[in-house]
Amino acid sequence: MVVEKLFKDEATEEKGERARMASFVGAMAIADLVKTTLGPKGMDKILQSTGRGHSVTVTNDGATILKSLHIDNPAAKVLIDISKVQDDEVGDGTTSVVVLAGELLREAEKLVGSKIHPMTIISGYRMAADCARRALLDRVKDNKDDAEKFRSDLMRIAMTTLSSKILSQDKEHFAKLAVDAVMRLKGSTNLESIQIIKKAGGSLKDSFLDEGFILDKKIGLGQPKRIENANILVANTAMDTDKVKIYGARVRVDSMAKVAQIEGAEKEKMREKVQKIIGHGINCFVNRQLIYNFPEELFADAGILAIEHADFNGIERLALVTGGEIASTFDNPESVKLGHCKLIEEIMIDEDKLIHFSGVEMGQACTIVLRGASFHVLDEAERSLHDALCVLSQTVNDSRVLLGGGWPEMVMAKAVDELARKTPGKKSHAIEAFSRALIAIPTTIADNAGLDSAELVAQLRAEHHKEDSNAGIDVITGSVGDMSELGISEAFKVKQAVLLSATEASEMILRVDEIITCAPRRREDRM
Repeated sequence: MVVEKLFKDEATEEKGERARMASFVGAMAIADLVKTTLGPKGMDKILQSTGRGHSVTVTNDGATILKSLHIDNPAAKVLIDISKVQDDEVGDGTTSVVVLAGELLREAEKLVGSKIHPMTIISGYRMAADCARRALLDRVKDNKDDAEKFRSDLMRIAMTTLSSKILSQDKEHFAKLAVDAVMRLKGSTNLESIQIIKKAGGSLKDSFLDEGFILDKKIGLGQPKRIENANILVANTAMDTDKVKIYGARVRVDSMAKVAQIEGAEKEKMREKVQKIIGHGINCFVNRQLIYNFPEELFADAGILAIEHADFNGIERLALVTGGEIASTFDNPESVKLGHCKLIEEIMIDEDKLIHFSGVEMGQACTIVLRGASFHVLDEAERSLHDALCVLSQTVNDSRVLLGGGWPEMVMAKAVDELARKTPGKKSHAIEAFSRALIAIPTTIADNAGLDSAELVAQLRAEHHKEDSNAGIDVITGSVGDMSELGISEAFKVKQAVLLSATEASEMILRVDEIITCAPRRREDRM
């Protein structure tokens, strides 16, 4: 029986071995791409867009690099997705998760080559991941009850996170900024109330944390420059109706007097709207849209500070931190929720004037002002700081802490190795392979620092066979060091997410035995 062609002309399918090879190769290529950015001595990548302006991004953040790639290989897309989820979920470990998944697949490829069924490999990987997680749980430290120790844990985690980023030179300064900002949140993981403002100029060391909220706007002419006990109305409304707003409308008049009448009527309409706004009993009005000269004049006469064109993020955050709501109609003053703060004043950062709201309703709100030599540096600094803030806010909730520097991987590899020896059958090969994949992370950290990874990892393994060893790779001296003395710590939540996401992603890719690519949709000839 001959089966007619099942798919359309240009659709392609790859089966069995070829499909699996395509998946493995794509996933390993992605892992190799970001591998060099791992660890304190990781290198940066320049990403240049082909769009207008050819914008350039310089970064070593795994998620940012992978987000910018346009890739055809379906397995590679799975790895890009786990990296994105890792970034959204815990903020750090975006490179580790891709490298680990890539290594698991590299090991799986060898096993498949020696005729072990993918399902056997998957069940072995599952047992190994479970064993590795338990090994970490046995060795976590939790200092939540001792405020002093917990703060030093947070400082260590922040410094470890920042040490692989552009901020590594001033990591103590930035770790302190990040810890102070997160401690203000009092256990909330909502980072909306921490605002980051980037101002080019100065050096990264000049960055500082300021309580309250800073809006990147100037105060208009003839308006009060300082207001105490402010009542703030945050709005998104058109304040430029001194022109006819009906597009394509034509008004025919038979004299200039009539034109003046129309203009007068529009001015009256605007005046009424301004009176309604003033009727809310406010002394500060912040608008998302433009405020034309006439209404601005009216506000200035009433002694109200009017700020126009505050960007959308700006007013959403301002409404959040001052406890107000964004209004767009002003007929019912009682239903509008005003924001409050103790003091609004104009401040200067270098040459720029900004508006500072201090003593806001939401006590935990604060602003971190980043300074730096160029916008590329500032963008990368913001990404680095955002990673640190994410990790810290997660750690405040789940306060379990591990040591860093390849220590967790060695602890897991040792436990997984022991499990492999006890497990009968072919699964033991998969479990052993899992342990080799885990060791790839300390190996890569050492390779990226230009050290002899084979020698260092062998020393590490020997150290870990002693009871309760704290040994990890000290990249600075290029030897094996005690991680608790060096103060290198990581959050348990990050490590757990890396382990589980990488295992699940590699399982998913291992199950593939056929790739079907659909035929592209044709445009009909419209001739």
